[in-house]
Amino acid sequence: MLLWINGPFGGGKTQTAYEIQRRLPGSVVCDPEHAGFGLRRTLPPELRGDFQDLRSWRQGVVEVLDLVLTKHDGVVIAPMTVTDSGYFEETVGRLRELGHDVRHFTLLAERETVLMRLRERGFGHLLQYVAGKNAGKNAGKDIGKGAGLRRESWAVLQLDHCLERLREPEFAEHLWTDHSTVPKTADRIAVLAGLRLRPNNEGPLRTRLRQARVGVRHIRFD
Repeated sequence: MLLWINGPFGGGKTQTAYEIQRRLPGSVVCDPEHAGFGLRRTLPPELRGDFQDLRSWRQGVVEVLDLVLTKHDGVVIAPMTVTDSGYFEETVGRLRELGHDVRHFTLLAERETVLMRLRERGFGHLLQYVAGKNAGKNAGKDIGKGAGLRRESWAVLQLDHCLERLREPEFAEHLWTDHSTVPKTADRIAVLAGLRLRPNNEGPLRTRLRQARVGVRHIRFD
């Protein structure tokens, strides 16, 4: 089974994917973004656009996920934003045509919720999750409102388009996450997919540290 977790940039896809992987024995995360950034880095800066526009990315994602789904004895989790109907059919649709059990979920949230999450990504995210929401408040605020959103400027520019497109029926199942924690979102996906996750027995501090590590590992500078 493939769990494809869609949603706007900053919508919690990666955190949810790794939460499921942590609590579902035998599961693996295969992030299509890695292939995209690899292809992007091979191009000179003036030619670096949206890697999803590259046919090689779309075909490569299908080839890699098809291989993993065929050879790996466990659930595969792919956190990836896809809003273009044609590209969706070339990836998710094609994998279904190949006979794979693909469960697609879109994580949605109100615009301000996603903007808040984008501000918290990276260093601001690390400060808040390690020290707690109130500690380092001024530093976190400065980082979030300034450098945080500047670094995430591409994601912010894409936000309204993503939220509009991903509300369409073709991108169901829709899960609203404004008032849901990452573990609870993972639980909802598991129930809908007919999977059983291990109980979430992690304490708040350990959860903050682990989610901060996931966030830092996925900071993109190019």
